[in-house]
Amino acid sequence: MAQTQLEEITSRISDLSKWRDIFSFHGLDISKATHQPGQGNTGDGAPAAGEPRGLQPPHVPCAIPMPLLVPVDAGGQPISLDMAMGLRELLFGNVSHTFSCQWAKAHFRFRQPCSALAYGLEADKGGTRAILMAVQAHIIRHLLFDRNTADTHLERLQGIGRREQGEALAAALAQLLWAAGGGGRATVCLLTMATHFVPRGDYRADSFTERIQLFDFWEQAAAEEFISAHINCFRGKGSHGVILFLYSLLFSRTLERVQEDLKGTTTPLLKLSLGSITCTQAMLSLLLTGQARPQELDGGREPGPGGTGAEAPRRQRGLVGYLRWSRAQAEPQVCPGLRTPQVPIWLCSLCGRHGVLFSTNSLLLSSWRAERLFQLHFYNGQQEQSEPTHLTIDTHSHHWEEDQSEGASDPGKRHPPVEMAIRTRWAGATVSWNGTQPFF
Repeated sequence: MAQTQLEEITSRISDLSKWRDIFSFHGLDISKATHQPGQGNTGDGAPAAGEPRGLQPPHVPCAIPMPLLVPVDAGGQPISLDMAMGLRELLFGNVSHTFSCQWAKAHFRFRQPCSALAYGLEADKGGTRAILMAVQAHIIRHLLFDRNTADTHLERLQGIGRREQGEALAAALAQLLWAAGGGGRATVCLLTMATHFVPRGDYRADSFTERIQLFDFWEQAAAEEFISAHINCFRGKGSHGVILFLYSLLFSRTLERVQEDLKGTTTPLLKLSLGSITCTQAMLSLLLTGQARPQELDGGREPGPGGTGAEAPRRQRGLVGYLRWSRAQAEPQVCPGLRTPQVPIWLCSLCGRHGVLFSTNSLLLSSWRAERLFQLHFYNGQQEQSEPTHLTIDTHSHHWEEDQSEGASDPGKRHPPVEMAIRTRWAGATVSWNGTQPFF
């Protein structure tokens, strides 16, 4: 009996030490925290609904955020040096480059719950915005068209609470990972306390890649449930959430298949320019189509029947769409399958910056009558946008009767990039901002 009691005490001491290490890792002091009965957490680091009890230390004050790490014995597969080097080669073209501080601190953080923009992710200026807005498109898709709710139109997006934000984020991440896995697998990367390998050669440690644990799933619902249970590992401050998702995307596709996708090009998935790190077309293609093939965005063509070398236009419609415009306009037109996606939601690349255009009408792209006069909404994740932006699109207006004195040599100088991107889908359409000062 005495031996059993001693083992129980030893086990509890071990658990206490483990959680003390975790709190110390995040700069928290458990001895200074006080428990306030009846008060929940509302900050970005607070535990989301569905967080598994197994990750909660006993009697932890609710002022302490849920850990952003999983125990080493939680299952999954630890990352190896070869895996980490493969990631670096695909992302940067060499193993010595690491992510900037801006990327390392980026995570999925929503606007204020129960507000007009509660559905929106905040996106800092820089290279992470493309990834955040691609996820944003799928968040809107889930809230508008996948959720079973009595709400209609914008009510489905506005006023949602923190729990619904987390559920939408989990659904969006799972959808993107499942698409990258070809509809048959998904891999989720989380962080542990332990370092899994010792760097060697030219590989430069970054303090988090070496602590990755990989969890494989063969059903999309299971992957979504797992992400939802660990959603704070993606949305918590200090979680490296955007990089974790990026790693998950690559491992879901598998590093070998990404390499095959990139055959014929030496361009990595991320581009370093003037100290910033931005997404290449191949990275955008992986986010939008599940394949890291930039030609998929540019009206790529696929072999015809029988593999004879004859080519036929690619007709598959994307889960969400893609529109692109820049003042240089050197890029070819976006392929029809992304200009006319399954639902009326588009990731937009506007002179290298990114936002989301969407309609709440699920029938917009299936009825030519609906496309005569309709509403679109635009969101770009920037703090400057403090309220929803509603655009009215008229595809049958007499745009040719515009004042010719404005000059027709360069319409991009007279119209915001958002309007020009819309015209790549609806040629000649007029766009009304309905009293909002045009931006972007």
